Amino acid sequence: MSNRHCRRDIDYTTLTASVRRRGMELGFQQVAITDGNLGSDEAALLAWLDAGYHGQLGYMARHGTRRARPAELVPGTIRIISVRMNYLRGGADPDTVLHNPELGYISRYALGRDYHKVVRRRLQRLADHIEAEVGAFGYRAFTDSAPVMEKPLARNAGLGWIGKHTNLLNKAAGSWFFLGELYTDLPLDPDTPATDHCGTCRACIDACPTGAIVAPYRLDARLCISYLTIELHGPIPVDLRPLVGNRIFGCDDCQLACPWNRFARTSAETDFDPRHGLDATSLVELFTWSREDYEARTEGMALRRLGYERWLRNIAVALGNTPASPVVEAALASRRDDPSELVREHVAWALSRHRRVTRDRVAAG
Repeated sequence: MSNRHCRRDIDYTTLTASVRRRGMELGFQQVAITDGNLGSDEAALLAWLDAGYHGQLGYMARHGTRRARPAELVPGTIRIISVRMNYLRGGADPDTVLHNPELGYISRYALGRDYHKVVRRRLQRLADHIEAEVGAFGYRAFTDSAPVMEKPLARNAGLGWIGKHTNLLNKAAGSWFFLGELYTDLPLDPDTPATDHCGTCRACIDACPTGAIVAPYRLDARLCISYLTIELHGPIPVDLRPLVGNRIFGCDDCQLACPWNRFARTSAETDFDPRHGLDATSLVELFTWSREDYEARTEGMALRRLGYERWLRNIAVALGNTPASPVVEAALASRRDDPSELVREHVAWALSRHRRVTRDRVAAG
């Protein structure tokens, strides 16, 4: 990307206003601009990596300084257009699902259409609008993809502050939103960074089932249920399995506990409507899905990235955490000889949990 656009015939203040206006028309709830200065965030990232908190997220280390230096990732970048889009739609109440161990809990962001497709398509349309205004220009669109420090960039653009749970928070919208970026070589007018409003609150820290928020603003991914159920490719550590509860894809506990989310707004995007009843489906029913069922019912969803084997792994853990019953034990037993060693091991663990409960009941008379 070459910096071709420091031209006197472009009024960048007018263009900046046009970008914000068009972004809102495209369905973003906020559109703001920042430069690529992430010096202090780069130091924090390196310290986090040195502590080993990234676990198996090797890509966090592989990309080196490109993550914190936008112009190294996309040469010529001098501004980043940062956007956010609300995703919370209707469906079953999250707390109700979490407190019913017979149901599988899926993080609210993953219940509808894959957000990568939705947000990136809108960013492309925003880029098309800019090109219509000024002609060809250098840009690249991202949403939770490539080595991009989305939350620090959004904070610097004024979209919100990074909370103690390490998610971005907005005073008027809480945290139930997606982020996206348009790296550009246009010298648009930057916005003012947001300030922190967490104060002395520690609701998210106290709510984390596994204690993954090891200090304010510091997350050990190796303990995080989102990491364990989505990013981890091998066995879930045995000591953490009981703490996973009925969460089979991601975890929203820190967001559910955050007081700022009382200001969260419902999204107007029907693409994010829950699909196939996955906002509150029986674990036993989900465990009966064949590979073909899984592929068909997760098509076009972020759930697809998990893969069938880890889908079964996660459900087996959740079934191990449900109250013992003949139906649950029969469901687990049906996959005792699953072709996947990973699935078999988690099924065996779950069955052993139920057998232990049964023995204890018999012993108690």
